[in-house]
Amino acid sequence: MEQFVYGVDVGGTGTKIGLFNGKGFLKDTVVIETRTENKGVYILQNIKTALFDNMNKHGIKPAQVKGVGVGVPGPVLSDGTVLKCVNLGWDVFNVAKQLQIITGLTVKAGNDANVAALGEVYRGGGQGYNSILLATLGTGIGGGVIINGKIVEGATGSAGEIGHITVNPSEHELCSCGRRGCFEQYASATGVVKLMKKYLLTHPDDSVLRSMEKYTAKEIYDAAKNGDAAALEVVKNVGEIMGTAFAKIATVLNPEAIVLGGGMAKAGQILIDSLLPSFKANVFHAAKNTDFKLATLGNLAGIYGSAKMIFDE
Repeated sequence: MEQFVYGVDVGGTGTKIGLFNGKGFLKDTVVIETRTENKGVYILQNIKTALFDNMNKHGIKPAQVKGVGVGVPGPVLSDGTVLKCVNLGWDVFNVAKQLQIITGLTVKAGNDANVAALGEVYRGGGQGYNSILLATLGTGIGGGVIINGKIVEGATGSAGEIGHITVNPSEHELCSCGRRGCFEQYASATGVVKLMKKYLLTHPDDSVLRSMEKYTAKEIYDAAKNGDAAALEVVKNVGEIMGTAFAKIATVLNPEAIVLGGGMAKAGQILIDSLLPSFKANVFHAAKNTDFKLATLGNLAGIYGSAKMIFDE
């Protein structure tokens, strides 16, 4: 009897569900709304409905489902207990146990960034490595840590929160976390745009970006690729911050590779080239040969990683 696995990635607005066959190949995907009203009380029930609808669609019986892996945006302990997911409205409860009760299926849960890192090792930019850091460079900065093929969760499920490493103790502006000088204030897509705006206000350099009412981090990196002097300077500055931060992380974790994902990764090789000099200058010698790779799974990394948690059981 053929076996199947489901990978579920719960986001703040949408939940992705992937159906995988026993060999780990993605057969189907479903996206449903994440209903966060009433403290997220409908989320698991809606996932259950979507799972069974998909099983019916493909003629799959519950006995054929090896399990359901779930990635959620918050700290998760190894037993599946979520320690609050603020943007879902969830307090502390065991999401794996609860979903298992209502579906009758085996369920395993993990933090979404860690699960995405597992996905990149499984089928993405981290293939061929056993120990990686996935850095998701988007609106903020998240991280997932895989060491010897296993997710590193930490004592309270918050391992990998690299966006909140302090890189500038003299910063006056607050980070979203309530502290100052965090990594994501400078090297996230949001941070890069802020740095660019500040630079243009205080420097007379000609720049194609001056004529644009709004621009994104990708457009800043594209301008740098085209030789825009102001963009090149900001990209260099961001690269120095990134390289130094990743050097500290690599010195502690000693991963084989650091995989860069999120919207910023669309900038491509220039992102890696800009951070390497600072990384090499600041990293402990034993971690100097850490590889840098670009993530390849995009927003599917979560469902691949969620499924891999079940395949690893």
